[in-house]
Amino acid sequence: MLSSPPAFADSVRRPQSVGVHQPPLSILMYHQVGEFPSPKSHRAGFCHIRRFRRQMAYLKRGGYGVLSLRQAVDSLFYGGEPLPEWGVVLTFDDGYENFRQYAFPVLQELGFPAAVFLVSGCVGKNARWLEKDGRYGPPLMAATALRELRSHGVTLGSHTVTHPRLSTLDPMAMRGEVLMSKRHLQDMLGENVDFFCYPYGDYDERVRDTVQEAGYDAALTCIRGAANTADNPFEIPRKAISYGDNLLGYFWKLHMKHQRKDRPRLSERADR
Repeated sequence: MLSSPPAFADSVRRPQSVGVHQPPLSILMYHQVGEFPSPKSHRAGFCHIRRFRRQMAYLKRGGYGVLSLRQAVDSLFYGGEPLPEWGVVLTFDDGYENFRQYAFPVLQELGFPAAVFLVSGCVGKNARWLEKDGRYGPPLMAATALRELRSHGVTLGSHTVTHPRLSTLDPMAMRGEVLMSKRHLQDMLGENVDFFCYPYGDYDERVRDTVQEAGYDAALTCIRGAANTADNPFEIPRKAISYGDNLLGYFWKLHMKHQRKDRPRLSERADR
C-alpha cells in the first residue's frame, strides 16, 4: 500500500536552520550534455560538451567549492559545515545516457561531485515524456550504468516514475509518483534515495508535503535564485544553464543571479 513507509527509509530528518546568513550557494541545473546543433527551442535542455568542459575548467581554475548535494543540503538545513565563499552544486535532470558518455568523464577528471535525478519507470529506456510532446526522446541510463556511477560517488535522486506535472494529478496518482519512484530506485541501488526533484519544476503545497512525508531529505525546484533563498529543504531554487551560456553568462549566473524569482504555479496562473 502507498501509505506504508518506503523501504530503507530512516526517520524523517528535521531541519535545524536555513543558511540565509551564509555565502550564496548556486545549485546549477543541467539536462543533456553532448554534441548538439543549436536548438531552436527548449535551450535549457542542452549544453554542448565544448561549453561544458569550459564551464567546469572555469570552476576549477576559479577555486570554486564544488559540493555534493548532501554537503550543501546539510550546510543549509541540517547543521552541517559552513558553505565555502563560492559554493556550487552540479545537478543533472532525467538521467540521460549522454551524462555517462560526455559529462561524467569531465567531472571525474576534475574530481567534481554531481547529482543526477532519475525517472524510475524509464531507466534503460527513452525519455518518453519528450516523445509525447513530439520531440526526440534520447536514451536514458540503464541500471548497471547507474550502479557504476554510484560506485564513483555520483548522487542519484528521484524525478518521479513517469515525469508528469505533479500538481495536475489526483492525490493517489501523485502519491504513487513520489513514493514509488523512491522505492524503485532504492530496490535498484540497495540504499536510501534521499533527494527529489520536481519534473518541470511543477508542484504545489500538497506535492511538497507528500515529498517530505515520503522520507526525502530535500527537494529541488526550477525556481531561479541562490539556494539560500529557500524557506525549507523542499523548495530549493536552482540556476538553469542554457545552451547559449558562454563564460560571461556563466559568471553572471554564479555571481549575480541570486535573487529568488518564483514562477506562478498552475493554480495561480489559472486565476489570472
